Amino acid sequence: MLPAGDYCSYEKAAEHLADRWIFLIARELALHGPLGFNALADALPGISRSVLARRLRKLQDFGLIARDRSSRPHLAPYRLAPAGQHLVPTLTLLSEWAERWIPEDPAVIEHDPEVITFWLTQRVARDCLPRTPAVLVFQIGGPSSQQAWLVLQQGAEPSLCVEDPLLGPDRYLYVEGDANALLPIARGVTGWREAMQSGSVSTYGEPSLVRNLPSWFQPPAAER
Repeated sequence: MLPAGDYCSYEKAAEHLADRWIFLIARELALHGPLGFNALADALPGISRSVLARRLRKLQDFGLIARDRSSRPHLAPYRLAPAGQHLVPTLTLLSEWAERWIPEDPAVIEHDPEVITFWLTQRVARDCLPRTPAVLVFQIGGPSSQQAWLVLQQGAEPSLCVEDPLLGPDRYLYVEGDANALLPIARGVTGWREAMQSGSVSTYGEPSLVRNLPSWFQPPAAER
């Protein structure tokens, strides 16, 4: 039980933090360090730039994030302030709790397939990525079908795009599957090879990219 005197501060924290994007923004900064506005927008598929700007202002007003405006004030990256840094252990515990106790609902994923591509960016094996940029083009089927472009390159952050990045045709790898087939891959339950061999996911494009696709992501838990 919380001491009675702590209720007001607890209520205030819940009021300011009870928002999907607030937690995800803080998580990105905790995982990757200072990030600019565009980098955060790329890392959070589904958030509009106007919503992101409002959430960043709210986090600044609340003292969880800050910017160093001593140079290039309009381009200064966002970073966790001390209050935000002290929130990281709580975010970690919340993530562990959700992994154990919150069941995944395939029906929800079918109506919000962008979550799949977001999870996939978290499973990238960065040291195994190609030296030259490769574009994964996802065609995710379901009630809310979606196309997304994921750019992968060694030494660079995975970049989710809402439009074709227009690279050379030999740098494209196409992935087709419904949300239910791609969800286990994104969550590390099934590997790419298993899904490709079963036919639940289809891949085509530059043969070397198709061949190397499984190595660009962390293996499923069963193979570790």
